[in-house]
Amino acid sequence: MNKMFAVIKREYLQAVRKKMFIFMTLFFPVLMAALFVLPGLLMARGLGGKKVAVVDGTGALRSSFSRKISPEAPDPKKAISGGNRGELPQTIDVEYADTHLQTPSDGAKPYLDRLNVPKESGNRLDAVLTIPAKAFEGNDAKMTYYSRSSADVISQDRLASIANRAIQKQRLAARGIPAEAVDTLTREVPTEGVQLSKSGEKKTGNEFNFIIGMIFAGLLIIPSFIYGLETMRGIVQEKSERIVEVLISSMSPRELLTGKILGVAAVGLTQITAWLTIIAAGGAFAAASAKMAGFNVSQFLRPMVFVYFALFFLLGYLTFVCIYAIAGAACNTDKEAQQLVAPVQMIMMVPWFVMFPIITNPDSTMAVTLSMMPVYGPLTMFARTLVSEPPVWHVLLSIAVSIATIAVFFYVTAKIFRVGILSYGKRPTIPELWRWLKVA
Repeated sequence: MNKMFAVIKREYLQAVRKKMFIFMTLFFPVLMAALFVLPGLLMARGLGGKKVAVVDGTGALRSSFSRKISPEAPDPKKAISGGNRGELPQTIDVEYADTHLQTPSDGAKPYLDRLNVPKESGNRLDAVLTIPAKAFEGNDAKMTYYSRSSADVISQDRLASIANRAIQKQRLAARGIPAEAVDTLTREVPTEGVQLSKSGEKKTGNEFNFIIGMIFAGLLIIPSFIYGLETMRGIVQEKSERIVEVLISSMSPRELLTGKILGVAAVGLTQITAWLTIIAAGGAFAAASAKMAGFNVSQFLRPMVFVYFALFFLLGYLTFVCIYAIAGAACNTDKEAQQLVAPVQMIMMVPWFVMFPIITNPDSTMAVTLSMMPVYGPLTMFARTLVSEPPVWHVLLSIAVSIATIAVFFYVTAKIFRVGILSYGKRPTIPELWRWLKVA
């Protein structure tokens, strides 16, 4: 037992003293935040200004297309909860032209030619919207949006929305409804998502819950893969340097394997604790700001969230690391081990690939089934507990299945490890691994 603790201590200290460990511990939350924030900022910057020509065949929509269409002021509550997805801060500089041609595309030709002029000329357009002359009464009337980008759907939808609203107002005005009453009659009623718990507690901000779910799922699965790889590479290195021969001369292969797995698990828990502390410290300020805006973040970050996170992180880590230990014991180089484990990694990542439908529908047949399955249980069940309230027996059964999976994996890993750590030469095939399992 003392020898196993010596291995745990060695693996732990060897990892935490690395500069990369310190860097990732301190800055990984910042990098994760950047992955969520920077794309939005870059998109907003890229959408900061567009120059569009509106060629109006009706000649009656000039008042709706001012010189500049300014971005709408975002709702603070929606901004905090992840809303305003379509309300990006985009300013559109509009060049309006009315033409009474039945086919506005004929009058739009000079503007279409300007889509491809050099940017330096100062006369280039980003898009052209044509509105047909029969837009008010024609059932088959259709606006056309010409753009230099095939994916410029945000500007297209925004301009089309403005045009359609103006057309609707004039249609109603033509039937005797005052223009000032149109806004009241056509005002949209907003919808607020509310989660109703089993105890009757109401929780708002479903978008924020989705973001929290994705962040915590990433924090749960990423370290398991990172430290699983570290375990695999450590075993391969010790095999190649013949260190493992010295180690097993003074302890059993099972003690060595257990020490390695638990040592790296302690490293992972240390890093996760540091990340959660940093996130909690940074989130305290965000929570205070959110509360001032009328949004209660604490309804999502309940104490049981962190309890479940620590529990399912440990179960997920121990499940994954056994697989990496097998690859390390069976192979002689990092390249061989990565080739062996690569297809297995893809299988293990299935819950992450379907995380969106799991979070949005945590009680679906797929989500419930995955949460009860070996390997997939820890990540899927944690996601379900985060966004819903699954039955207690679901949680207990998932934990039991995960513990049984770890016990079986550890038994198999220990047997293969016992033979594989002293095996050199060609990488074993699957039938050879099966023979190792039977003779060990």
